[in-house]
Amino acid sequence: MKTEVKRMLLALVPLLVLIVLLSLDISIFGSYSILGASQVALLVASGVAVLISMVLYKTPWATFEKAIMVKVGDVSSAILILFLIGAISGTWTMSGVVPAFICYGLRIISPKIFLLTACALCAVVALMTGSSWTTIATVGVALLGIGRAEGFSDAMTAGAIISGAYFGDKMSPLSDTTVLASSLNKVGLFEHIKYMCFTTVPSFTITLIAFTVLGFTHGGEPTSEMDIYSSTLRTWFNITPWLLVVPVITVLLIWKRLPAILVLALSAAAAAVAALIVQPDVVRTIGSGVTESSSARIYFAGTVEMIYNSVSLDTGVAEVNPLVSGRGMLGMLNTVFLIICAMCFGAAMEGGGMIADLSRVLRSFARSRAGLVGSTVVTGTALNGITSDQYLSIILTSNIYRETYEKEGYEARLLSRSVEDSSTVTSPLFPWSSCGMTQATILSVPTLVYAPFCFFNLLSPLMSFLVGLIGWKIFRRKPA
Repeated sequence: MKTEVKRMLLALVPLLVLIVLLSLDISIFGSYSILGASQVALLVASGVAVLISMVLYKTPWATFEKAIMVKVGDVSSAILILFLIGAISGTWTMSGVVPAFICYGLRIISPKIFLLTACALCAVVALMTGSSWTTIATVGVALLGIGRAEGFSDAMTAGAIISGAYFGDKMSPLSDTTVLASSLNKVGLFEHIKYMCFTTVPSFTITLIAFTVLGFTHGGEPTSEMDIYSSTLRTWFNITPWLLVVPVITVLLIWKRLPAILVLALSAAAAAVAALIVQPDVVRTIGSGVTESSSARIYFAGTVEMIYNSVSLDTGVAEVNPLVSGRGMLGMLNTVFLIICAMCFGAAMEGGGMIADLSRVLRSFARSRAGLVGSTVVTGTALNGITSDQYLSIILTSNIYRETYEKEGYEARLLSRSVEDSSTVTSPLFPWSSCGMTQATILSVPTLVYAPFCFFNLLSPLMSFLVGLIGWKIFRRKPA
């Protein structure tokens, strides 16, 4: 017993080192810590784990090398998917698909249903872009100004924006967190998204009802800001319903159950073709910055640039510029960098047996289906607060519980869903986390002020536990 306690305490040492380093990173670099500081913290913590294991437990270095190869190999497809997501970010934006959704969405805003519309619009944009941060920093900022002009409190509007953005991010096949959670647990991307519907749709439905009720208690008039956004986008892009063919093709490919990599690749290709046909001036503008030779070479350069590079347009309206920028493949490198370093940390912890030591302790709190799901949700939420990063929370929670779910005979998709229901959506609720600081800075609303109105983010972990308690659509094979 003393040996087990000693091993558990030693297993906590690398995690504590990581927490201390991440705290320093966040305090010094803020939301920019993801650009490199967090990765350094992960590698240092990995070194501590390896040192403890090699010195105290005589674990050979070859064990860690093998574990790193396995861990990085597990996310190799996720890395390719992330690069394709970057390509879609550029092609969907520059082809006018995303601007079209925004323009059509702004048409339906009405004061009485402003909060409901704000939440739904952010959900659609995040679903199309796969990024809650981009949605909040673009459409969210516009909606905050509109809500303020119509007499809604910043807290309510911010809560509606963040709730919708994180719903869309969570359910989007273009989201890096969604790809990460499914890939880590070896669950098909679209299978993972489909299974999340059993907890996510009820949570979002309740959220929409809540914002509808709140909206009808307020009045107001539309503002000219909506017209500024819409007119600027229409000046730079040819907004036509034909652009909706691209997302329709994407949905059909998903419905045909094609592999995620193939779906994303074909979707990016369709958007690139649409850009050449519908937005030739935009493609030419991008390509002219690369070469000034023949038209054919300019269009070729513009197409390639929007696929691999982070591109943007200067519309002359500062608030609109973020709406017309795409990440490209290069824009995903920081996320890939973080994932690889996190995989090294997970490999160091697993190779030294530390993940198993922590799992044994947590398993004692998970003696039933509800207990297991509840423990996963609590751990994912807690790690968001401890590590200040949703990516690390997803990775660590998955690593800690994977073996337990396997031994208890539960499907891997239950773990991937429980992780998303906690690690992904609760991240903006902590003032010191990268997500919390970023959203508070972008919207100029303190985290603790908007948090009570982030109904979706608050409901998701509770709904996950409730569904786990009921056992709805949760299947179990004979325990190993």
